[in-house]
Amino acid sequence: MNTNALCAIAIGSNLGDSRATVKAALDTLAATPDIALIAQSSWYQTAAVGPPQPDFINGCAVLRIQMSPQLLLETLLSIEAQFGRVRRERWGPRSLDLDLLLYDDLILDTPTLQIPHPRMRDRAFVLVPLAEIASNWIDPVSGKAIAELVQAVDCSGVVRI
Repeated sequence: MNTNALCAIAIGSNLGDSRATVKAALDTLAATPDIALIAQSSWYQTAAVGPPQPDFINGCAVLRIQMSPQLLLETLLSIEAQFGRVRRERWGPRSLDLDLLLYDDLILDTPTLQIPHPRMRDRAFVLVPLAEIASNWIDPVSGKAIAELVQAVDCSGVVRI
């Protein structure tokens, strides 16, 4: 497994002071051993998917990491927990959501981790900020660049803040 990989993650929050949370989560990631923050998108306000709940603050980041995909996932889940994330209902409100979107050009499908993120290509709130910082990254499943994928989704509800 590549131990010097480029990864893309999505960051979101819609509970508490979401703007402060997403910024602090990025700072925490950047301070984590074996993770270097390469690029971060602007922040966007987007309507939530799922049950009625507050709007989300969303963004994306590109990281250079020196860990396996599984260890990165465990690290992301640990950071979510540090920020009070409790998993109660699917697509429910959350203090922090960190999703592993891409790991180099890896395609992985295990019971606990799918790379690329299986719903990434359908979500404007992921593709808009990701296109801002990684427009030429090729999704290894579709073979399309992020810039192409973002053109195929309705981006009207994704507002830069």
